Amino acid sequence: MIPPAAGHDGKTGRRRGTPWLAVALVAALVGAVVGGLVGGVVATSGQRTIVEQFRPTRSDLGVPGAPVDVAAIIQKVLPAVVSIQTTSFEPSVVGDETVVGAGSGMIVTPSGEVLTNNHVVAGAVSVRVTLYGQTVSHPGKVIGTDPANDMALVQIEGVHGLPTVHFARPSSIALGAGVVAIGNALALAPGSPSVTSGIVSGLDRAFSAQLPDGYTEHITGAIQTDAAINPGNSGGPLVDVHGHVIGMDTAVASSSPGNAPAQNVGFAIPVTQLEAELPKLEAGAGRPTAKTYLGVVVTSITPALQAEFGLPATTGALVLEVVPGSPAAAAGLVAGDVIVGLDGQPIDSPTALVSAVQHHAPGQQVTLAILADGKTRTVSVTLGSEELAVP
Repeated sequence: MIPPAAGHDGKTGRRRGTPWLAVALVAALVGAVVGGLVGGVVATSGQRTIVEQFRPTRSDLGVPGAPVDVAAIIQKVLPAVVSIQTTSFEPSVVGDETVVGAGSGMIVTPSGEVLTNNHVVAGAVSVRVTLYGQTVSHPGKVIGTDPANDMALVQIEGVHGLPTVHFARPSSIALGAGVVAIGNALALAPGSPSVTSGIVSGLDRAFSAQLPDGYTEHITGAIQTDAAINPGNSGGPLVDVHGHVIGMDTAVASSSPGNAPAQNVGFAIPVTQLEAELPKLEAGAGRPTAKTYLGVVVTSITPALQAEFGLPATTGALVLEVVPGSPAAAAGLVAGDVIVGLDGQPIDSPTALVSAVQHHAPGQQVTLAILADGKTRTVSVTLGSEELAVP
């Protein structure tokens, strides 16, 4: 969960959330994904900082010839945005300490089902939900979790006839389009969400975050935005100029020592993934204990990377790093390889690779088509598994 402002609550308890953690921008380990993501620090492994130039025109913002009307947008969305407060316990030398966290969510059914990030509710022993414009919270029950995709569904108890968000068509999400991020930023005032605006800064992003317990979460296909996303925004909607949800606010990047500063780089899980996973969450499913694992850090091929690596390909999943001891390492993959196929299925992006890998079970053998040194070769890989953290 993205933490609220710190403070004390009694002698043996404390109010705090999970600290900011490392995020690898434009690179993700393909395979195992775990819950608990909170955002963090750009980690380029000392290799490079990738910057893409883009100058939007007014027509790109979805309202030709006129500024984005934020006030009109939020009137459609705010009633369906909630604040989430959680309580969990953490062992310490003086006994269990109370940890209070904060996040956001969006109402998807009139009966009070709320979509949020898994890391917002992971490990919580108590979940309370505050509706827009209210100050008294309602109890919430986690009915489905998907740590692999950092999603969860919470049922607000004792409510009915609630307003809901509306999902956008994926085809309407364009680079440079105007967006608004809404959520319980810094837990300043539950029931009174904060609003920020910006544009879609990038598409099909991939990033990683390492958790204090040693697990690492990897998200692919994310929407990048310069709309400010702050602690407490997790689980809140990123909406287009029509007030339709294009993604779920999930993480924000900053810089690590020695790297160029990162500013206004936030990420949202795209609506396509939200819609795909929602039926599973509603059925109470989505509690995997392991994830099919390949073990590479990959990125999309940009003109700059194409020139740097001397690549003839313009599409595929460019390998930046191979995890030692992973299935990919055992198969002989190295940095600079471009994965362009899996079992005869074309791979044109990191997202396509993740999807193809996850359609197989751990232990299955697949054939990868690899482009390297201007030649294509095939290699057999026995996919592994990596344990996931579950609430």
